[in-house]
Order: sequence, then C-alpha cells, then structure tokens
Amino acid sequence: MVDFPRCRVATWNEVDRWADEIAAQIRAVDRIPDTIVGLTRGGWVPARVLADRLAVKRLVSLRAQHWGVTATPQGKAELTEGLSSSVAGGNVLITDDITDTGESLALALEAVHAQGPKRAESATFLHISHARHKPTYFAEEIPKESWVWIVFPWNYWEDLGTLGTRAREINPSLEEIGKVLRERCGISIPAEHLEHVARLQGWE
Repeated sequence: MVDFPRCRVATWNEVDRWADEIAAQIRAVDRIPDTIVGLTRGGWVPARVLADRLAVKRLVSLRAQHWGVTATPQGKAELTEGLSSSVAGGNVLITDDITDTGESLALALEAVHAQGPKRAESATFLHISHARHKPTYFAEEIPKESWVWIVFPWNYWEDLGTLGTRAREINPSLEEIGKVLRERCGISIPAEHLEHVARLQGWE
C-alpha cells in the first residue's frame, strides 16, 4: 500500500507573518546578527527573507541532508557541504524553515561553534515540539501530535511531483491524483497545477 503523509500547504502570506514575528523577537532583545547562515536547502529562503527584515548584508550557506524525497527521512542527518565562508568572531544566526527532528540544526550549530563565533543563535519559521533541538527563535510551534508535512512555497512543485508520483501508482489520471491528494494528504491542488506538475515530471 502506498503511504501518504498528511500535508499542509504554506502560503507566502504565512511566510511574511513568520518572518515578521522572528524579526520582532530578535529586535526586542537587541541581538541582530552580522551574519546569517542559511541551512540549505530549506533554510536558504528564510535566511534571505530575514536578512531583508534585519538589514543583514552577509549570508553564508551550510548544507545538511536528512530528508530525502518528500516526507521521507534519509537516515541520519549529516553535513554534506561546509560553511561557504568563515563565521569566526561574528554574531551568527542560523536559519532553517522548520525544526522537525532538529538534527540538522543541531549539526549546523556544532559546525558554527567550531569556528569560534562571538555568538551563535538559531531561528526557524516552524518548530515541532518533539524536535531534538529547540531554536532560539521561532514563529509557530506545532505539537507532536499535530505533525503534518509542510509544503513550503520553495518546495511546492517538488513536493507535488513526489506526492503525485505516489498517487499515480493508484490511478494515473490527473483527476484521480487530485482526489488521492485531497483524501490521503488533506490538500486540494488546482487542476492547472496538476497539469503543470505532469509536464514537469514527464508523466504520460
């Protein structure tokens, strides 16, 4: 039987609200960083959005890998690319979109601390309550029992492609794929979006 996670499609309006909330928290304690480390891939857009709100000019990347395809953990989290630039002596904020298991963020903090920053804090838009690591700042906490896979705007088409491919194993018609996603994942996808995914994925 094909497995499907319950999902929630996040909107850009929510992203704006989450970013505003985190920026307000940081300003309230007067801890604006001079460097933001975006944990790629999921934390890169949050890094840029927060940099804009906090007037931070310096962005550094660090790549961790844990989740493989949509809602499927890929073994133990690991860093696959190191920091793109030194953060030694800096006031650093590490960003990701969500702390799900929290393992990736914990590894990122270890990597940053190893370079001797003046301060290292973390921020995620969403935080799952059972995560191993709790970020310094987050906009919304989701109880463990309410866990769903968040389809962020920056991985919308990728996630739809993965979920749609699973749904095609049940029935390959776009109408039925949409029905499966509604009933099994709890998300309603416009027909034109399914058509676009079909073109991207090369479904026959």
